[in-house]
Amino acid sequence: MITNQEKEAIIDFYLCHPSDGYRRCAYMMIDQDIAYVQPSSVYRVLSKAGVMRNRNAKESKKGTGFVQPLKAHEQWHSDITNITAGDTVYYLISILDGYSRSIIAWELRESMKVQDVNIVFQKAKELYPEARPRCISDNGSQYKCKEFSQFITRNEYSHTSTSPYYPQSNGKQERFHGSLKKECIRVNCPLSMADAKRLIGEYIEYYNTQRLHSSIYYIAPHDRLNGLTQQILDKRDQKLKLAKQKRMESNSIISMQPHFSKNTSMEGEVGGMRG
Repeated sequence: MITNQEKEAIIDFYLCHPSDGYRRCAYMMIDQDIAYVQPSSVYRVLSKAGVMRNRNAKESKKGTGFVQPLKAHEQWHSDITNITAGDTVYYLISILDGYSRSIIAWELRESMKVQDVNIVFQKAKELYPEARPRCISDNGSQYKCKEFSQFITRNEYSHTSTSPYYPQSNGKQERFHGSLKKECIRVNCPLSMADAKRLIGEYIEYYNTQRLHSSIYYIAPHDRLNGLTQQILDKRDQKLKLAKQKRMESNSIISMQPHFSKNTSMEGEVGGMRG
């Protein structure tokens, strides 16, 4: 049975993280050694306390997309999105590793020409020189032109375009852009390009190293990129088992303690008076 102290910790943690759902909070609490409780139990505690947030979840209309990669750097997804800072629109060009969901390279640019795209890919190449990924993008002219094709061929990469007029087929990048704008850009409203770069850099650092991703067992992207998935899952299981064992031992001790009924207590008092 979950203790009252654990219930209070769960509720306090959930209320202090308004942008995170109960599942992500459950794994965050395990990793941060706050409470060792399964997501289903966290849900019951929050529901009973009346603090569960309505996520307004909608059924996904996205397709199944590409065959999922089995290791890091098999697939790199690239896309461009508008970022407004002050009265000016800039262009965020980024590359996301399909296996780990980690953002491995990005730039905020004043234009979105093929030269700008190649600069970001060059950064990714310098960071991961041994990688030979399948690069996935939409049908933008930057990704369809000769210069980008030459870059792909020269570095022994391959390139695949998504279905026309169907951005969901590059859904991993679309989801990252949605999270970035919802959790960072719209909240902070950058006023300049420098301000936007700083905010995006801080968010990507948080996204890669701290934010638990629901599509990869609620593990931070960089941890998965670095091959730590099984280690983290095993550590969580161990913490949950130890916590369950301690609760069982605590309940066993309580059940073994003598319980005196009200009648027994009164009989003792009467006996004492007669004596």
